[in-house]
Amino acid sequence: MQSTALDYLPIAMMFLVALGFVVAVMVITHLVGPKFTTHTKQESFECGIPSQGNARLPFSIKYFLVAILFVLFDVEVIFMYPWAVNFKGLGLTGLIEMFSFIGVFLIGFYYILKKGALTWE
Repeated sequence: MQSTALDYLPIAMMFLVALGFVVAVMVITHLVGPKFTTHTKQESFECGIPSQGNARLPFSIKYFLVAILFVLFDVEVIFMYPWAVNFKGLGLTGLIEMFSFIGVFLIGFYYILKKGALTWE
């Protein structure tokens, strides 16, 4: 069975309706919303604590590195969930494949530890 352009019409219509909704909401809020600004409204707000100093101070690269490593290892752990659910059905082949996956995972973790990516100064 070949698909034609007509088969994709519902998807195009859904996309256009979603896009139209986003544009309409943005235009309406811009037209209906308040138009005045004050000095207090333009100040940065940090949980009720008065702002101190410049907000553009650079962060340590370690902060971003730890965040990226957390996301990376968290996503790798997510791949283990389907394996755990289908553990009996996958048999010995699935066990070997998962041990090789965990091995690569641990090699990467060992590399990160040896590079000192998780040590703070």
